[in-house]
Amino acid sequence: MSATEREVAGRLATEIARLAGEEHVRFMEVCGGHTHTIYRYGIPSLLPENVEFVHGPGCPVCVIPMGRVDDAIALATEETVTLCCFGDLLRVPGGRGSLMEARAEGADVRIVYSPLDALALAEREPDRQVVFLAVGFETTAPATALTVLRAAARGVANFSVLCNHVTIEEPLRALLGAPGVALDGLIGPGHVAVVTGAAAFGFVAKEFSLPIVVSGFEPNDLLESVAMLLRQRHSGRWRAENQYRRAVSDEGNLAAQAVMAQVFTRRARFAWRGLGEIERSAYGLREEFSRFDAERRFAVPGITVPDPRACRCGEVLRGVRKPWQCGVFGTACTPERPIGTCMVSSEGACAAYYHYGRLGGLRREPAVGR
Repeated sequence: MSATEREVAGRLATEIARLAGEEHVRFMEVCGGHTHTIYRYGIPSLLPENVEFVHGPGCPVCVIPMGRVDDAIALATEETVTLCCFGDLLRVPGGRGSLMEARAEGADVRIVYSPLDALALAEREPDRQVVFLAVGFETTAPATALTVLRAAARGVANFSVLCNHVTIEEPLRALLGAPGVALDGLIGPGHVAVVTGAAAFGFVAKEFSLPIVVSGFEPNDLLESVAMLLRQRHSGRWRAENQYRRAVSDEGNLAAQAVMAQVFTRRARFAWRGLGEIERSAYGLREEFSRFDAERRFAVPGITVPDPRACRCGEVLRGVRKPWQCGVFGTACTPERPIGTCMVSSEGACAAYYHYGRLGGLRREPAVGR
């Protein structure tokens, strides 16, 4: 951080302390990328103790239920199947182990950096059935949609998608509408808002009477967003504000929205880790692209697997428990041997606390609520 950036950080921290006064405020950072910035750069140490951060359901890997991991493992163990996925999915635990363990036992699991890499592999190896394990919010869904369109245009017959793309609005509605939620504002996910637009989060202010600020990912972005939330609280006028103006517009990426609408439809229901089943909260492929749907091409088990009793990822994703309040955090559950997804994901809250948390300082925060 440059001297100028440190000066700006100091001014913002002073303003936050003044605006917060003696009131205890709880702001949920929806995105796991924000969580990592907050603790990597020690932002809580700059702010008064009565300004508290809590994590939300915005980590795309963390919210995938164990049963969907088992579905992917079942596909990967098919003799003719090559399963492609992003690297941070390899160690995500399911009820039958992880994809990394399946690969060690002989399954053909390969890391890719884009769904287009999986499509290229399918074209190079026409004798294999190549399945792309698609995860993510609206941030990554357009790339999968474009890949399906390209596969259709090229007539690639041995490529399909196990689609786990999810939406951001529906889980936020479920969380904010649940009894006992004690939040004073939300820090909106900047990456998602690049696609959806900042205006898409207006429902938080209109329906739940909470301020929300779409934020960038630099330390001063987060500090400015907190200051903006507190200014809204002082004005008494709730709205969706856009701090991340250098990347996010009000209307979002219209081309990306159009390609998603062309390829995807909403599933009737989808299971979320920690939040249960939520209506219309995930994407599936439209009927005209059903030949690229791995769930139609293969006999995917589709079983439901309960989370391990010792794991508190669900409560972390709902903002009612801090990672260090889980009995296995940092002992039985570590990034090398994770029990829950929040520890294994590169955007997971438990991973952020484990790497940057400085537990002695964190334990001064309230356990649940205010």
